[in-house]
Amino acid sequence: MRKRLVTFALVVAVLAGATVLARRLGYKVGGNVVVRCREGHLFTTIWIPGASLKAIRFGPVRGQYCPVGEHWTWVRPVRDSDLTQADREEAAGRHDIRIP
Repeated sequence: MRKRLVTFALVVAVLAGATVLARRLGYKVGGNVVVRCREGHLFTTIWIPGASLKAIRFGPVRGQYCPVGEHWTWVRPVRDSDLTQADREEAAGRHDIRIP
């Protein structure tokens, strides 16, 4: 039982550390996040570190469906400072399914 508790605590600590690091680098992970697919399409998705039911996770990149181009692709979060107001509005107008 103690080993499981230590393992669980370690996983939580790693996820919390990754979230803090991502936020310090300018990414707004932990809720609705603007992402860009490999073809450049912008949309919003729910991005919760350590949780994904609709995507395959590979660190800061996820394989998931792009609702803009209607294709499966790799997506990554976009720093808020890298977005123009037009980009934010474009992304807000397109959201994928509402599960993490």
